[in-house]
Amino acid sequence: MTRTASKSRAAVAAIMAFAAVIVPATQAGAVSLRVTMACANDYFAYCSKHDPDGAAVRGCFRSNGPKLSKGCIDALVAAGEVSKSEVERRSAEAGK
Repeated sequence: MTRTASKSRAAVAAIMAFAAVIVPATQAGAVSLRVTMACANDYFAYCSKHDPDGAAVRGCFRSNGPKLSKGCIDALVAAGEVSKSEVERRSAEAGK
């Protein structure tokens, strides 16, 4: 097996582990599979020290909002986790 294939399998395994923790979350804190998949890289880059099922991860995502990928932001907006106007306001403040 090549190193690239090994790294790809490790990345898929990490995403699936992340999804396995997030998807069974209680309804009050449930996150859609779309958010889980779109935000997995952002979670590992900025918020992996937080329990993905805990409230702290939401705060971490908010504090790292300007750094989040467009795909993650779009999924968060679609899931109602953040409003489009909030994203636009924060982007303007960050000078994007």
